[in-house]
Amino acid sequence: MLTTTQDFAANPFAMLLDPERVALEVAGSERLARLRSRIYRPLDKPLIAHRDAGDQAAYDEEVDAAELSEADLLPLDDQPSIGTELSA
Repeated sequence: MLTTTQDFAANPFAMLLDPERVALEVAGSERLARLRSRIYRPLDKPLIAHRDAGDQAAYDEEVDAAELSEADLLPLDDQPSIGTELSA
């Protein structure tokens, strides 16, 4: 049983039934040939700016030297909601 090209192209199972014909149709497609394409390779990644070790160490020292109050250390669940007060 032969099918027309249009029926074949509309068949979602065409790749399973006749993969060679699908490959030929794709290779000979004008519409696909007109598409812009670019080949990406794993090493074609943008350069990510790396922090200097001195900058990282200075930031770590600044964070470590920061003074925190008791209120800063309370868990969020212990803080009253807006508009409600805790009764003791």
